[in-house]
Amino acid sequence: MNTMKTGVLALLAAGMFACKSDDGKVKPIPAENFRQEIDGKPVSLYTLKNANGMTVELTNYGARVVSVWVPDKDGKFRDVVLGMNTLDGYRNADEKFYGAAIGRYANRIGDGKFTLDGKEYQLSVNDGKNHLHGGDTGLYRAVWEAFPYTTLRGEEAIAFKYRSPDGDNGYPGNLDVTVRYLLDEDNGLRIYYEAKTDSATVVNLTNHSYFNLNGEGSGSIEDHLLKIYADAFTPTDSTLIPTGEIRPVAGTPLDFTEFRRIGDRIGDDYEPLKIAGGYDQNWVTREQGSLHPMAEIYSPESGISLSVYSDEPGIQFYSGNFIRGVDVGKSGKPYDYRSAFCLETQKFPDSPNHPEFPSTVLRPGEGYATVCYYYFGVKDDAADKTAKQ
Repeated sequence: MNTMKTGVLALLAAGMFACKSDDGKVKPIPAENFRQEIDGKPVSLYTLKNANGMTVELTNYGARVVSVWVPDKDGKFRDVVLGMNTLDGYRNADEKFYGAAIGRYANRIGDGKFTLDGKEYQLSVNDGKNHLHGGDTGLYRAVWEAFPYTTLRGEEAIAFKYRSPDGDNGYPGNLDVTVRYLLDEDNGLRIYYEAKTDSATVVNLTNHSYFNLNGEGSGSIEDHLLKIYADAFTPTDSTLIPTGEIRPVAGTPLDFTEFRRIGDRIGDDYEPLKIAGGYDQNWVTREQGSLHPMAEIYSPESGISLSVYSDEPGIQFYSGNFIRGVDVGKSGKPYDYRSAFCLETQKFPDSPNHPEFPSTVLRPGEGYATVCYYYFGVKDDAADKTAKQ
């Protein structure tokens, strides 16, 4: 942990919109925008802030990241995640996953089926014939219990807890899930996932924040420069279910082993890109099983960089191919096609149907635990971070 930290340096409309900060200051969302009940459960907005002024807003509706304010190369703060400034905005949005905790199973399960210990389970189907991100009523729609706290080191944090009942969206077992968000003094947002079950089940948790390092509502992310610490990916069929192949990225438009502009090859005549409408694939990272660098990305315009670390074996890079310009976000601007990217640390899609993939089975008495660190800096930091790994 300490070694890791050493290597990482650091429009309003009727009062309803949290705005993009024209003066470079953090513009918090009014807490009352989120104060209501869903099925008798209270929803609120919570804020974490560090000594550098970095500010993260979260809600217990879907255990979501609502805003992330970080300084750009000029020291002005920008909110770099897409989202809504009211609870109703999230509930009525065309895109259901903004900033949310995703589960019970992140990504897709083919035909919504898997077999465990000789029994076949049929899950809810919400992506064509497939199961996506936990189903129609996944964790992203749940109201979680919230427990704000301060660490012994004085870092602000919050734990969200939720019990997903046996049979939820077809999954076996009562699953107790905890997602902890911690904001450290190196401008890192750390996410810790824990789960336990009373019956054998499958689990794959992640976060679905949509990032734009120029600020939410700022347009295309195709000029962002990306590096992914992976030499292979998992190709899919026409419904985005992995075929089981692990294919090298060398010589393909999915080769981000060195920094490259996202838009450079996104339109290439390459089958995986045509199937997904751009980037929406799972990369197989070089390191497995311990905390390691997954990806780095930065915007030449803002100078803001993002470094992603996890102990997971895969990362889904999604280039916002299905954002349709329907949702109007916090700055009062519509979220258009490819106006954000996601970097989701995870086990592989459809792993329950591919025994050759890393297992996602969780049994009683076992503990599920994984982490994702999002560290923010500026462009000059990116090379420095890489050199210190």
